[in-house]
Amino acid sequence: MSKEKKEGSAQIKAEIKTMREHLMSLQQTIRENKLPIIVLVEGWAAAGKGSLINELISELDPRFYNVTSPVITPEAESRYPFLYPYAKAIPENGKIMFYDSGWMEDCVRKYLHREITREEYKKRIRAVNEFERQLRDGGYLLLKLFVDIDEKEQRKRIRGLRENYETAWRVSAEDLWQQREYGEFKDCYESFMEKTGKLIPWHVLDGDKKNLAARDALRLLTEQVDEALLQGRYCGKPFDKEFPLLKMPKLASVDLSPSLSDEEYKEQLKKLQKRLGELHNVVYRKKIPVILCYEGWDAAGKGGNIRRIARPLDPRGFDVMPIASPEPHELARQYLWRFWTRLPRSGHVCIFDRTWYGRVMVERLEGFCSEDDWKRAFNEINEFERQLTDWGAVVLKFWIHIDQDTQLARFNDRQNTPEKQWKLTEEDWRNREKWPQYEEAIDEMLKKTSTENAPWFIIESNDKKYARIKTLKIVIEALEKACEDRL
Repeated sequence: MSKEKKEGSAQIKAEIKTMREHLMSLQQTIRENKLPIIVLVEGWAAAGKGSLINELISELDPRFYNVTSPVITPEAESRYPFLYPYAKAIPENGKIMFYDSGWMEDCVRKYLHREITREEYKKRIRAVNEFERQLRDGGYLLLKLFVDIDEKEQRKRIRGLRENYETAWRVSAEDLWQQREYGEFKDCYESFMEKTGKLIPWHVLDGDKKNLAARDALRLLTEQVDEALLQGRYCGKPFDKEFPLLKMPKLASVDLSPSLSDEEYKEQLKKLQKRLGELHNVVYRKKIPVILCYEGWDAAGKGGNIRRIARPLDPRGFDVMPIASPEPHELARQYLWRFWTRLPRSGHVCIFDRTWYGRVMVERLEGFCSEDDWKRAFNEINEFERQLTDWGAVVLKFWIHIDQDTQLARFNDRQNTPEKQWKLTEEDWRNREKWPQYEEAIDEMLKKTSTENAPWFIIESNDKKYARIKTLKIVIEALEKACEDRL
């Protein structure tokens, strides 16, 4: 090696040392400022992604970072939306998560394997852009790196790994396939970066030069962290986005008089529950995920309604998710995280008792999030639900509706019945005092988030029997259509 090259190498190593020390010194500030950081490391097989991550974490306190390879998913997780493993792995505030390959590799490989169609690939591109923007708008720092090597260098490295008994296991059949189809992969990687790099740019690193790649990655990371700490956590502004919305009535105009006799109720309940039980078998066999979302006034009858839906279902194939105030570890992440992690597997039913709509109701009215946060959430929720239906889920949303007089009567009944008193809290009374404000927020929610793919249904529940039968009919009709549409 020439003296000039040695001096250049020494300079790069010195810069790496300085930036490592700087990054290490930033960890406590990152924690204090509750800055969550995601470093996505994509690139060619044998390009040195793992080695690069090791360079980045070598001086960091292991209590405050994690490394994950979510693109390698077990069979059980393959039955979730494709973004599920990446959303599940996002870090808490103040921590760093390094992704060893991610949504790029997942999308490109499945597309080139013809496991997904061109149309499905386009939907995934859209979902990636939405997911990245939601992370950014929620205060996350996202750094996207691609480790590049040319075809000749990749062939050389793969050959070297395969010829060594101790490292041969690191070369998979997928890696060999990528090497054979290098040109096709190159075109697809470049296209993916072009389509997903407008909002949060990709940074291409020269994988042929390990120290240079490490220095450039460290520089990008430290500079972006410095900037984020200087500017403060980013909070996205509300934005308008076109969704196919259904026209919804205002709550005040809904006729709450419909009712059923006991005889009609018993007759229809038995018949409808039998049909729902039959459909559950078909849903499981055809691997159709079903997501039923319940919101409504306190004492409107959500619990009893849910029980009538759940009663005929096979207990091995459904879950009921009661959503309360977020726990500290949930508050420390983007607000949709706790719902991503509760999604059902394909073929299963998940019933949410309260949902992500808390962001535009309780959190909005009680001041638990900023105005920009809840205004932005209408479109974020529409995006989230479209990603679920693109995955193949049936998403139905029920607003269980009563009037104020009915609520007061039910509150008094609970208060005066010992075995029901646990159902009534001081918070229920406080929320009742804010009925007009909640009604305004709910009307806006229904107007802006009842989409063709994930519709809202207002369920008249002054008569609980009528409400249960109406909900069963809606669920059955939707499942019958979904089962007919799937092969």
